[in-house]
Amino acid sequence: MNQIIDGVDYGPLAQLLGKWIGEKGMDIAPDANADPDNSAYSDELTFTVSGPAENAEEQQLVSVKYHHVVRKRENGLIFHDQIGHWIYEPSTKLVMHSLSIPRAVCLLAGGTVKIDGDETIFDVESKAGSETFGIQQSPFMADKATTKSFHMLMSVEGNCLEYEETTMLHIYGKDFEHVDSSRLLKVTYDID
Repeated sequence: MNQIIDGVDYGPLAQLLGKWIGEKGMDIAPDANADPDNSAYSDELTFTVSGPAENAEEQQLVSVKYHHVVRKRENGLIFHDQIGHWIYEPSTKLVMHSLSIPRAVCLLAGGTVKIDGDETIFDVESKAGSETFGIQQSPFMADKATTKSFHMLMSVEGNCLEYEETTMLHIYGKDFEHVDSSRLLKVTYDID
């Protein structure tokens, strides 16, 4: 895919644009019995252009916005809905990922993008308490299901996107590694 769209060079973000569908997701989540709850899921991930941005007449950024919807395979019900942006700074090669979920948790993760042959690998993380790549959550979530850190590894090669994200939580009185992973295929290249 061409990296330049409407005169804007989206760099490695350009290949994300379009709609992706997956049927191979796995959610390993905490439950009250202290055993992991394994749930198979399908997901739909749609990326669209959001244009360039400039900060303080010094920093030049490009970004794509996304919407991620996850449904339990057993019944088709939505159990996760997420919106945000992937942001790239060409001069430093810094990649950033912002996300918001309707459980009143938001975060900004930062890291690297690496191109290895035909594969592009995005690697970002955030930690609670960080003044740059940090996590914000409602008082209820901070008290009952504190998000301590987030790490996402996402790779794109041709029409295949794979990701694994690990969220460290303190929930039900203990620390738990909540892991989501999936493999999606691009079904459309629409960018608007």
